Amino acid sequence: MNKRALDSNKNAKAKVFAKNAVQVAIVLLATGGTAFAQDAQEKKKADEVQTVTITSTGTRGSTRTVIDTPVPVDMISSSELTKSAQVSLDKALQFRVPSFNTVQTPVNDATSLLDPYEIRNMGPSRALILINGKRKNMSSLVYTQTSPGRGESGADISAIPQDAIKRIEVLRDGASAQYGSDAIAGVVNIILKDNPEGGSVTGRLGVTDKGDGKSEIVSWNQGFALGDRGFVNFTVDYSHNALANRPGILSVEDEVNYWGADPTQVKNFLAKRPDGGNVNGSPDTRAQKFLVNSRYDIAEGVNIYANAAYINKKIDSFANYRNPYWRPTDYGLLHPAGSPYEGYVPTFIGDLKDYNGTIGTKFDTAGWDSDVSLTFGGNEQMYTVTNSVNRAVEEKYKAGITLPEHGQTRFDAGGSKFSHVVLNADFSKELSKGINAYFGTEIRSEKYSLIAGDRGSYLYSGADSYAGNAPATYLQDGITKRGQAGDWTRSNYGIYGGSIIDVTKDFVVDATARYEKYSDFGNAVIGKLSGKLKVNEELTLRSSVSSGFRAPSLAQIYTEKNQYSFSGGTILVTGILNNVSADAEKLGIAKLKAEKSTNFTLGLGYKPTPDTSLTLDYYNITMKDRIVLGSVLGPTGNANQAIDQVLKAREWVGLSFFANALDSKTSGIDYVFNQRNINVADIKFGFNLSGNYTIENKRDGAVKNPSGIANAGKSVLDPTQEALIFTSRPKFKTIIGIDADFDKFNVSLNNTVFGPTKFRNADLSDTNNLEVAFKTKTLTDLAINYQLDKNLTLAFNVNNMFNVTPSWKLQAVNDIAKGQAIINDPAKLKNEWQNLTFNGRYPMVTYDGSHFSQLGRMYQVSLNYRF
Repeated sequence: MNKRALDSNKNAKAKVFAKNAVQVAIVLLATGGTAFAQDAQEKKKADEVQTVTITSTGTRGSTRTVIDTPVPVDMISSSELTKSAQVSLDKALQFRVPSFNTVQTPVNDATSLLDPYEIRNMGPSRALILINGKRKNMSSLVYTQTSPGRGESGADISAIPQDAIKRIEVLRDGASAQYGSDAIAGVVNIILKDNPEGGSVTGRLGVTDKGDGKSEIVSWNQGFALGDRGFVNFTVDYSHNALANRPGILSVEDEVNYWGADPTQVKNFLAKRPDGGNVNGSPDTRAQKFLVNSRYDIAEGVNIYANAAYINKKIDSFANYRNPYWRPTDYGLLHPAGSPYEGYVPTFIGDLKDYNGTIGTKFDTAGWDSDVSLTFGGNEQMYTVTNSVNRAVEEKYKAGITLPEHGQTRFDAGGSKFSHVVLNADFSKELSKGINAYFGTEIRSEKYSLIAGDRGSYLYSGADSYAGNAPATYLQDGITKRGQAGDWTRSNYGIYGGSIIDVTKDFVVDATARYEKYSDFGNAVIGKLSGKLKVNEELTLRSSVSSGFRAPSLAQIYTEKNQYSFSGGTILVTGILNNVSADAEKLGIAKLKAEKSTNFTLGLGYKPTPDTSLTLDYYNITMKDRIVLGSVLGPTGNANQAIDQVLKAREWVGLSFFANALDSKTSGIDYVFNQRNINVADIKFGFNLSGNYTIENKRDGAVKNPSGIANAGKSVLDPTQEALIFTSRPKFKTIIGIDADFDKFNVSLNNTVFGPTKFRNADLSDTNNLEVAFKTKTLTDLAINYQLDKNLTLAFNVNNMFNVTPSWKLQAVNDIAKGQAIINDPAKLKNEWQNLTFNGRYPMVTYDGSHFSQLGRMYQVSLNYRF
């Protein structure tokens, strides 16, 4: 340990606590305020404590303890993430944070690259992701399939290697006043490791109990001291997760009835492919990740800091198998000449690159603690379709018209890009005893691009399974067509200010106001007032009320694309209409404006002993002008209706678009209980109980339909989309964990209870009176760690040890008699089952997904060597 560095850090801390200065750099404590020459054993013990003592996420003011904060914050240590044995950070958080949910959908094209996540059922775009307190870039992907998060974008938190993380702070409260757009539901702040010496190499191997889904992960974390003034800490991570497949076994009789196919043809096909050739589960994924974090003290009270991360992720997934009685021909392109045609399965290859970095300096200016930084980041996703055909091009060839794209079976479908540059300047000072002031600004520029694919990918209806992006304009049969590709930019700036006032030694108030101005849609003025009252040494009461906003993303404003949808055994080509297009104007679709929110929380923190803690928090979120990607709307049959004219011109059977379509109400309760250091004989136990319960999550008032849609007698929101937004996530989630240390062993047992979810799949014959209800399930995870010697640890994990998989049932709602009549009729019930599962291909999760993984039991063994 470097004595000068340690003494310098102690002096810095003493100065901070003496002045009670406001640390405006949010959680840059991870890079600028914690000792970079830390004893290895002390750090190990600190990491093993699930509830980290100090946090400043959620306030622009001085650091507080978790129990002592005016707003609820979950603290997740690096060891807790490791014990989860999940292959990515988003999945680890799902099994450690009750209000955080994510799910891997079975077949959803680009969604396979980046699973949607959410806090408090609010969607991925309403949870802000920070790295060491600085805004991480959003993904360029906007979710357009029927999956959670539809119509939204999220940051790729799976891009951060878990072994680079010191801890994670999850703020469960509206925080737009502090951080700007996207923080309506909360903030996830990823704190990076900062040790200047030592490191570790970890190897992990995993597999499902079916023998598929094999995973190999190798990670190296290393710290270096920069003399006695700073550190560099880096992490290199390589992972490969092989394909895991969970299709159903098909019935000849069901297939014949569903497709109206020849029984002999079906029988011969299923004899070779009992599962219909479908591949639906977890795609083959390879990822290479690199992250570096650093700080250097230039002089007393002045330092520079920097961090950067890069990931390259590739996924190989599959579309639904095109069996020979669905697609009678491949035009001789996808099977060897002279061999019988047996159908084909298009593949979807995704290539994702995500990067982010920050460089900044902290210094003192006339007594003001100052932090100035520049952050950049970007996300690029490119898509390739193989083993497919452009059926329209090949049909023309059959008719005697040869196009250059004839014979093409591999398609570059284009992709998307997003990037931003962010300048932050933050200042804080203790004006007098008990009064701290802070202010700052954020200036941000963004760019969003849709990249065109090759001609074969987008001509006519495009490549079978996934149509590529077309250029802004292109020729088709001598006619100029309008495509989707293009580049769009915008900028914004925000100014905030506030104060933390110690009204008394036990009563503290934090007030913040913010002004935000965007170049493309307008401005917002918001504020937040929070406070905490220390009733006694054991009990603290806390509350906050805030207004918030979320700017429409560039992807929501400008995305336009052709889409393949599946219904009743038929592929339909629909489209997403650009929000600012002439056709949108024709339909009376208004340009998007910012969502607005009001958040209220009321809670308590109770700490009767140093080893016992309890937090209980109620939250209530109301949202105005919530942006949704609406349901797919078909023609009316009246050629005079605007929607019929637009559909005919676009050659679509249906269209959808983004709109500020509804207001909503969401409320619930979060609770966290921890008991540590329970000694029984030579065993030290720890116990934790945490959970989230949704009281209310629903639409508030009528749907706000554009004039052209209302005039056509249609609605942006149908029962399927409404259920997707409000009831498709667990009603409650509970995590019960027990941790035991004895001799050289650490054993932890965690039970995660996923409450019921309800969905109205589009393929139900009566979405008004029928719903799919996923049952409450409990997943049990076991982790065993054994200390082979002081530097070497062997770990064994069994996730979902009782092999619990999703299960669902069909139930009647609204008009119970009508819904129950369908359920009670065996023939009608069979038809519903066929539509929901693509005739048995998705029996476990239904075609539209589930509320947790379908892969069942998984094993992992890991070996960690610490330098």
